[in-house]
Amino acid sequence: MRVLVTGGAGFIGSAVVRHLIGLGHEVLTFDKLTYAGNLGSLAGVMDHARHTFLKADICDAAAVRAAFSSFRPELVMHLAAESHVDRSIDGPGEFINTNVVGTYTMLQEALRHFRALPESARAAFRFHHISTDEVFGSLGPEGLFREDTPYQPNSPYSASKAASDHLVRAWFHTYGLPAVMSNCSNNYGPYHFPEKLIPLVILNALEGAPLPVYGTGENVRDWLFVEDHAEALVLIATKGRPGESYNVGGASERRNIDVVRAICGVLDRRVPDARIGPRESLIRFVTDRPGHDARYAIDFSKLERELGWTPRHSFESGLEATVDWYLANRDWWEPLRTRYQGQRLGLAS
Repeated sequence: MRVLVTGGAGFIGSAVVRHLIGLGHEVLTFDKLTYAGNLGSLAGVMDHARHTFLKADICDAAAVRAAFSSFRPELVMHLAAESHVDRSIDGPGEFINTNVVGTYTMLQEALRHFRALPESARAAFRFHHISTDEVFGSLGPEGLFREDTPYQPNSPYSASKAASDHLVRAWFHTYGLPAVMSNCSNNYGPYHFPEKLIPLVILNALEGAPLPVYGTGENVRDWLFVEDHAEALVLIATKGRPGESYNVGGASERRNIDVVRAICGVLDRRVPDARIGPRESLIRFVTDRPGHDARYAIDFSKLERELGWTPRHSFESGLEATVDWYLANRDWWEPLRTRYQGQRLGLAS
């Protein structure tokens, strides 16, 4: 198939592109290359005969239309988004523009393209919108997010993603655009920009820098290895039912403090450093994030039941693979540390 992937130079997007190329598909990576976009994340497929890269903005309707016209995709996988909650607290406008206006632009141009297709091609066309479990809000100690859980976003980021989800649903019901949606739990793995918890802790711990943990570290997240997620996304995009949404989770709930301690343990075993000592001593509890959701947890039984997907990695095996990747790929992450050194974001000041 010809697959247009927006945000394909990002963390999850690049994993999707690599997986698609491995499956034999032809891919157009459409990415603005913001701070979190990195052509190095496409190493190994960038110059592949079935891969094309286009630097462009999803808010630019003319650029999106030209991409549809020249590439003629049979499948669109829409991952382009501003994604870091802390940055959305500091600057919500960019999130509204990219995640809401950009998704609207993609939907309009996808619909234009879809309507111009011959009937046989329309039957096969799909638009897959990738979203987050954060749109559902915060869970108490019990329960799981299901596809029918009411939306209750609590951050500018999750509100912008909730809005984009609603737009996709409306374009399916009102205009007949054959769209599927998915909402995932927290991803981790290779090529992750070091502002998020796991890569930030890995790199700080390697350098002997403080390991900041919000509040008391009791907030719980479900962790999903990014390559497992990429496999699920392609399955949903190609086999999912139009108009449906699918939750994707890792069956790996962990408190933030336990995640940080686990990373310290792996690094202490892999690269002990007498100068630093046990890396748990680097943990520093800092003022909690404003509006910090207490717990996320995903019920992905619909995806398992309908499409036969389950994650292949446990949190322990995925974390060890992630740490090993960062140890072996300094040339990817060291330049990023000159642009972002781990300073606190999202103070709502």
